[in-house]
Amino acid sequence: MTWLDTFRTGLEAVRTHRLRSGLTVLGIMIGIAAVILTVGLGQGAQDQVSSEINALGTNLLTVSPGSSTSAAGIRGGFGSASTLTEADATALSSKTVAPDIGAVAPVVSSSETLTDGVSSNNWTSTVNGTTPSWEAVRSRSVTQGRFIDNQDVAQHTAVAVLGSTTASELFSGLDPVGQTVDVNGVPMTVIGVLNTVGSTSSSSASNQDDQVIVPISTATQRLFGSTSLSSILVQSTSSSTLSGAYQEADDELLALHQITAPSNADFTIASEASLVSTATSVDRTLTILLGGVAGISLLVGGIGVMNIMLVSVTERIREIGLRKALGATPSLIRRQFLIEASALGLTGGALGAVLAVLGAWLLPHAIGYPITLSALAGAGALVVAIAIGLVFGVYPASRAARLAPIDALRSE
Repeated sequence: MTWLDTFRTGLEAVRTHRLRSGLTVLGIMIGIAAVILTVGLGQGAQDQVSSEINALGTNLLTVSPGSSTSAAGIRGGFGSASTLTEADATALSSKTVAPDIGAVAPVVSSSETLTDGVSSNNWTSTVNGTTPSWEAVRSRSVTQGRFIDNQDVAQHTAVAVLGSTTASELFSGLDPVGQTVDVNGVPMTVIGVLNTVGSTSSSSASNQDDQVIVPISTATQRLFGSTSLSSILVQSTSSSTLSGAYQEADDELLALHQITAPSNADFTIASEASLVSTATSVDRTLTILLGGVAGISLLVGGIGVMNIMLVSVTERIREIGLRKALGATPSLIRRQFLIEASALGLTGGALGAVLAVLGAWLLPHAIGYPITLSALAGAGALVVAIAIGLVFGVYPASRAARLAPIDALRSE
């Protein structure tokens, strides 16, 4: 008997027992779909988190002031001291001093109550005084109007760029560009609205869409009355030079502040890359956990294949005996049953992949999380499905091949 004849005979046996084969295929289909969707959900979560953090800047360093100590000996937290100045930011911008630093944006910020000049509507938001380089350092853009420029900084212009949330809260239904907003008693002309990047909470401290950007000179001299910086944003030339930029910034600030021991530094430098690493690690752990649960369903499906094939062997003992009596070799009998098991696995895997694609299209609308499917995962699912059929079909096939013709023909 040729391979083609064996293949045809195996498929005919599967087709003859439609209900039994269908239930076996169903178990494999559910298991394969569960594994593909679980991996896709984990990958989608990783992509979403990475995208959100990339919006903050994966090659971004944030330099914050150190802690302060009051006259009563009470120590404040990091950022409570006034140890950073615009001179520090200017020094870090030097390509001679820091060749791995691409751009620097000094920031002075404060939470202020804003009042629009039309209806006296008010809203409390974070006001950030900075330079035009902030737009590139934070990978932001404006959807309306323009961003602040060097002329605004040089002339202490009373202009402001609003986050999308701030603009909607103050000027709901109106075009904010050209409107006036009062900040700490100073009327500011709105010249632009930032693009939307979203947030992880509703607080303005973490909502990147709820803030106001003004020229740093306007903020320090007309709004806050303080020249101390809240932070310095440092962008490396690329993600690969982030560690070099970190070291250059650290060395330069220690020298500027005349600090010989790094442990006594009056500033801290944080990297967004650590957020990417932590978030990715958590997502990977959850994906492995959920994938393990889905894998159990695959194991159940495999056991189902083995049970069905054992039943098939029991029901077809006389057929097996007759074929062996007519000259069929044990390897031929084994091959037929393995083809049957592989056909069940392949069919279940293919239908499971189709179900996964359908689920990836429908589920994100229901659960609110993206599902990212890959061709590699689909191909791997088909391979796993066939492997399940082969692995769990080996014992039934071997049992059928070992039957003695005389014993098989005697069987009732």
